[in-house]
Amino acid sequence: MLAAFLGFAGCVIKTFSRVFFITPLFVLGGAHYLSVFGAEQLQALALLFLKVNDRGAAMALVFFGFYALLTGYLIIRSTFLPRILGALGMFGGLGWLSFLYLPLGHILFPYVVALALLGAGALIAWLLVFGVNEQRWKEQASAAMGK
Repeated sequence: MLAAFLGFAGCVIKTFSRVFFITPLFVLGGAHYLSVFGAEQLQALALLFLKVNDRGAAMALVFFGFYALLTGYLIIRSTFLPRILGALGMFGGLGWLSFLYLPLGHILFPYVVALALLGAGALIAWLLVFGVNEQRWKEQASAAMGK
């Protein structure tokens, strides 16, 4: 449940921050009611909105980092999927947590994206090709029912 909440929170924050990504189009669009501002003021306001979007996206990545750490841990603890998939997910999550310190996150971003895409892509491919170990799933479900 915690992993689902963290993933959802990251999605909400990222979606909300995208409002600030679109806003500069309206600010610099030349609407009549903006004529009270000078060109430099409008450009500064547009840049401010882009920076707010950047900070919001970074906050969302931190939530995704905690989500990836938790789901990676759950995959490692489970017997349904190979542990290497969980380890790759956890490494990607640690990478996203580099956005707790924004300058470090921006420096490491290309490497973190590559690692996170490798982990997510491997998990997706494994689930599409092999799925979960159904026998272990049923064994654990029947053991849980017997308790």
